[in-house]
Amino acid sequence: MARIAGVNIPTNKRVVIALQYIHGIGAKFAQEIVEKVNIAPERRVNELSDAEVLAIRETIDADYLVEGDLRRDTAMNIKRLMDLGCYRGLRHRRGLPVRGQRTHTNARTRKGPAKAIAGKKK
Repeated sequence: MARIAGVNIPTNKRVVIALQYIHGIGAKFAQEIVEKVNIAPERRVNELSDAEVLAIRETIDADYLVEGDLRRDTAMNIKRLMDLGCYRGLRHRRGLPVRGQRTHTNARTRKGPAKAIAGKKK
């Protein structure tokens, strides 16, 4: 099992698919990495040599923000919005949808399970 960016990627999958198990690498970036390292897209992870795995690892370390660094960066951006007290920051602070969605009936994912209101029935 190859270990890249602190993640064990599955060995029996194609390289392009297996790289997407790393947080911060999607289909587009996985395809870019495979092209940079000159690996055929149909090859599987268990067919890669140690040198190719090392080349992939070095490419990711040099050019992409992944895993812990990406999570930290995202958390810092959200914290910055909350500290500024802007509208988006207030929505994050209250646990409500940030991007303009309605909250009267939907938004249960952000708001959590529905809470009963006493004396509401009429």
